[in-house]
Amino acid sequence: MRGFRALTLAGVLLLACGTDKPPRPFDGQAALRAVEAQVAFGPRIPGTPGHAAQAAWLDSLLRPLADTLIVQRWTHVTAAGDSLPLVNFVARFNPGAGERILFLAHWDTRPRADGPESRDSSAAVPGANDGASGTAVLLGVAAALRQAPPSVGVDVLLVDGEDYGVFDEKADVLLGSRYYAAHPAPGPPPLYAVLLDMVGDRDLQIYEEGNSVTGAPEVVALVWRVAREAGHGNVFIPTLRYTITDDHLSLQAMGIRAIDVVDFDYPYWHTPEDTPDKVSAQSLQTVGEVVLALVANTER
Repeated sequence: MRGFRALTLAGVLLLACGTDKPPRPFDGQAALRAVEAQVAFGPRIPGTPGHAAQAAWLDSLLRPLADTLIVQRWTHVTAAGDSLPLVNFVARFNPGAGERILFLAHWDTRPRADGPESRDSSAAVPGANDGASGTAVLLGVAAALRQAPPSVGVDVLLVDGEDYGVFDEKADVLLGSRYYAAHPAPGPPPLYAVLLDMVGDRDLQIYEEGNSVTGAPEVVALVWRVAREAGHGNVFIPTLRYTITDDHLSLQAMGIRAIDVVDFDYPYWHTPEDTPDKVSAQSLQTVGEVVLALVANTER
């Protein structure tokens, strides 16, 4: 089985020279409105009203779009003894397909603005780019797949609790992706997975990420090649720039070839200034088009 999946992924890579399928349209302006809607809920910190409101909103949007919606609810007890109500959403398209790809983003926001450029470490983070942008792109992808159902399986995973705790101590972070790794969707694992994080920056430049290059170099090559062929080689720059701890590591640990698509050069990271005016519809459009081009490439 392992050899078969490796051969299948190799076939996907060979087909990355383009596709003759008509592209599925992506609406960057609608994605920007989805960013604004999320920020309007307030901080989406687990256990807060804003978090609960966004969870209900995501359910209401994804349920009519997906062929199957899996909602994963659980309670995480933090190192400090607090109980966090958490929820992942797995929107499945063509759930019976044997060949699948997985796209994911986190939808929660950080409880405190402790980024290096933050002027108020006690404030919450609005999370327009860090949280809302990746979620908005994947909502747009889900809408496009509803309009033109894929011939391969596609899973859209929105994970909770990525940004709650202390990354340096690996405490109370990546909670949703770790939960999914322990409780994956039924059926065969995906050929590969692509994480979207902070993809709405007005000055979008997406470099290769170190843990992605180490853990799934062939997927990095595929994504950057498809981006170039889609006309976005000026944004997806094939140069290693940074190495970060992010949700793709949870999937790598369970054997999935997962990478991170992230623009980490964002001065408003973990600050109160991470607001919708820092996010561009064109940046969301670019990333959404690349995701849909990856789907089309896999369909060939």
